Amino acid sequence: MTALLQHPGYDEERLKGVAEKLPCREVQAEMLLSLMGQPHQYSYPSILIYGHRASGKSHVMHVLMKELELPHATVSCVECVSIALLFEQVLLSFFGCDAPSLLPRSPSLSDFVRVYRQQCSQSPAKQTRYIVSAAATLGKNVAFLRTTLYFLSLKPFVGELQQILSQNVHSSYSAGFYSAYINILLGVFYSVCRDLRELRHLAALNFSKFCEPLAEGKVKETDTHKLWKHIEPHLKKAMQTVYLREVSRSELFKEAGALRGLSAHTHVELPYYSKFLLIAAYLASYNPARTDKRFFLKHHGKIRKTNFLKKNEKTSNHLLGPKPFPLDRLLAIFYSVVDSRVAPTASIFSQISSLVTLQLLAQVSHDDQLDAPKYKCAVSLDFICAISRTVNFDIVKYLYDFL
Repeated sequence: MTALLQHPGYDEERLKGVAEKLPCREVQAEMLLSLMGQPHQYSYPSILIYGHRASGKSHVMHVLMKELELPHATVSCVECVSIALLFEQVLLSFFGCDAPSLLPRSPSLSDFVRVYRQQCSQSPAKQTRYIVSAAATLGKNVAFLRTTLYFLSLKPFVGELQQILSQNVHSSYSAGFYSAYINILLGVFYSVCRDLRELRHLAALNFSKFCEPLAEGKVKETDTHKLWKHIEPHLKKAMQTVYLREVSRSELFKEAGALRGLSAHTHVELPYYSKFLLIAAYLASYNPARTDKRFFLKHHGKIRKTNFLKKNEKTSNHLLGPKPFPLDRLLAIFYSVVDSRVAPTASIFSQISSLVTLQLLAQVSHDDQLDAPKYKCAVSLDFICAISRTVNFDIVKYLYDFL
């Protein structure tokens, strides 16, 4: 049952529409309205909403601004790479396309305030205007955020997720049947994924498989146990590709046999040198640093593996997980394994950034540490073996665990 929002100064029908579009977030919406006040009143100078991914931060603000018809400008701190772009987007949203042209080439905050006041004198506002900054935590220079709204963003309860996901009921089936399906889905995926968007994607992806026995006339909607037995193995297979979204459910299971146990994630097209960079990153993550001389130096002398063993190295490096490595070590291994002379150009460094963006590499050092960034390789052994085969590189010969 939807809770009723009540706040003086706003139409009750509009508040009812807000409550219907914000299930399980009525308390936070009412708290926001209390901080914002009535439309003609002054609001808090700044409110910072934070929480986990897919917890409804942007959605709550968007619904409030749209349903209550509040004058606002929505800017993204990811897209606004400079303060000038932010000022231009705000003026464009409030006053039209002519207002940004009044700013100087490199505007300061005082320039923005001057132009804003000039436009307000020509187009006075009857309500408070709001600037909504998406991903505001990425704007490190936004130092004027003083008032913080804690979004009560604890880990969502199963009941809340089930209530929200059950609203996407299929028109061909009853609400109780779809709610039972969501309950089964959360029973499998809740321990590994609590992202509302990902769970909604998984629910839409596997619902047709859940309905197969019902479409064939083998079971009824009330036979939940038989439906669970039918969908259980498919949901457990889908757990291996949570967040990947590379292929559909039918394509995933169709290719499972052909891949011989490898994930579909191994089939990724990368530039030629990016493949060698990824190979070098894997070697740097899973080989001890002191073994680089053994593998990549031509005249290293005869070194036995037993001389390298220590008491704490009885466990395989692959069982311990990837270890961080500096950028200079990555490049040193890269220039050793690549089969041609490559100049250290900006293209090589941009390909490293692309691998981080693709989440094949993970940057583990601080963003401000520009002199020696550190990385970790985030791919599996099967993945890197598939990549190395495309460039005719036998990576197993260079792994310390397989000597």
